[in-house]
Amino acid sequence: MSQLLHRPFGTHSEVHRITPESAGWRYVGFSLHRLRAGETVAEATGEREVILVMVEGKARLSGAGRDWGELGDRSSVFEKTPPHCLYLPNGTDWSAEATTDCTIAVCSAPGKGGHAARRIGPDGIALTQRGTGSNTRFINNIAMEHEDYCDALLVTEVFTPAGNWSSYPSHRHDEDDFPRITYLEETYYHRLNPANGFGVQRVYTDDLQLDETMAVHDGDVVCVPRGHHPCGAPHGFEMYYLNVMAGPRRNWRFVPAPEVEWIMERDAK
Repeated sequence: MSQLLHRPFGTHSEVHRITPESAGWRYVGFSLHRLRAGETVAEATGEREVILVMVEGKARLSGAGRDWGELGDRSSVFEKTPPHCLYLPNGTDWSAEATTDCTIAVCSAPGKGGHAARRIGPDGIALTQRGTGSNTRFINNIAMEHEDYCDALLVTEVFTPAGNWSSYPSHRHDEDDFPRITYLEETYYHRLNPANGFGVQRVYTDDLQLDETMAVHDGDVVCVPRGHHPCGAPHGFEMYYLNVMAGPRRNWRFVPAPEVEWIMERDAK
């Protein structure tokens, strides 16, 4: 199995934990908790800022010295409703008590104390279409570049219809050369509908020194340290992924793969 592909290490409690140390990079962290109603989890943010994403279900959240109440709305991520999220700066702590069975994603990056704790969504998040034809997908932007909520984190949800491609045309963001391109590490947390299906993700560099093609299943995480990273949803299976990106600056600038640059130019007209 590819070292970039991470299967859940259980079905209950913490099922993913990816740190910069375990991923062999510097910025992005991602963990995932699947709780039953009444169960709790608590953590300190330390030197990292955090966005908690209520992927599914509901929980009462406290953090940064405040009770944020019950967050969460959708019972299935494929309802495509806007997510309930909570941003917490570095140097704070948080806790969650599940009020229903729930899934909580913990997205993290180095923090600078530049932003206050705040709720993100569901207000202000609208499902928007990106791409055309078999490259159509739908986006819930949680905290991308134009949402000045964080020091480093960039977080978004993407829904890819069955039979379509996503994170395509293939592109990379693995050099620190702003404004041409920015260095951003990235994780993909994948879900499939129906859940017994699979999707495909490729991660490759122009020189093919890195060239991995992975079958991704419901609940898998893919790490993208560098290179292009398109993914596809087979006919009959809808794909969701939660993206977490971070790097030395909070800007998303990318360069297309040479073989698909003409597609990007054509579709931009």
